[in-house]
Amino acid sequence: MRNLTLRQLRYFDALVRHLHFGRAAEACAVSQPALSVQIRELETSLGVDLVERSARRVRLTRSGDLLARRVRDILRSVDELGDIAQAARDGLAGPLRIGVIPTIAPYLLPGIICELTHLHPGLDIRVRETLTPNLIEELEEGRLDAAIVALPLAESTLTEVELFSEEFVLVRPAEDAGKPAPDSEKLREMRLLLLEEGHCFRNQALSFCNMHSTPREMLEGSSLSTLVQMVGAGIGVTLIPEMAMAVEIGSASVSIARFEDPKPSRRIGMIWRKTSPLARQYHEISEIVRRQASIQRARRDPVARRRSA
Repeated sequence: MRNLTLRQLRYFDALVRHLHFGRAAEACAVSQPALSVQIRELETSLGVDLVERSARRVRLTRSGDLLARRVRDILRSVDELGDIAQAARDGLAGPLRIGVIPTIAPYLLPGIICELTHLHPGLDIRVRETLTPNLIEELEEGRLDAAIVALPLAESTLTEVELFSEEFVLVRPAEDAGKPAPDSEKLREMRLLLLEEGHCFRNQALSFCNMHSTPREMLEGSSLSTLVQMVGAGIGVTLIPEMAMAVEIGSASVSIARFEDPKPSRRIGMIWRKTSPLARQYHEISEIVRRQASIQRARRDPVARRRSA
């Protein structure tokens, strides 16, 4: 058997993730024929077929499925060799692949990136915004270094560092400004607008309202911006996290109200693989996230007072 190459393994891993030669080639920034040749050479070296090729899709063979699991471990270990060297240099430099859930990314990321690049100009920050299950999968596969999510996750392979907590606020039409916020029971009787399935923020809002299933009359949106604009149009009410207020409520005819105790809230933290040799550096980054959250909280308080008056 000829020597295998890391290039072949990375191309195969991309093909496993996309199950499409064209999309895998695009992810690897190579032409489709070049990727196909490398996959063929990998199969020849191993003496087995790894994929079933058809005009419409790619399927893994049994051998391909078994190899896919090992390849992922190998590539993650290779990537961690660079992390070990970086940790030994005692600095933050090179690529930093960080994931963020959509209900945090637009509001917290600009400040985090600004401070990180100022303190560590050698960092090449690469952001991935997606839902929590995707972030966990990509972390465990070594495609991300760390992620900012809502806690807890209770994943045995990941380190969780809680950074701060924040309340949810009620967004309702502007003419309702000054009225007391409804309790969870009254909120269940209103037309509540929520994010679509898959968002952890949706589940947290449903939990506050003691709803175990989604009412048929409930309307959904793909982003907090959409929900706030729908409220401004008089369609219903919604909940948003505190950090979203300054960005989202300025362009809609809405008001905000804070709930009485027990207030709905969420805990935000940073996660990374327990095996990563860059744990100390990630702790340093987590402190930057914590600091930026505190700065933003101080800035948004005057906005909250104006919109709830």
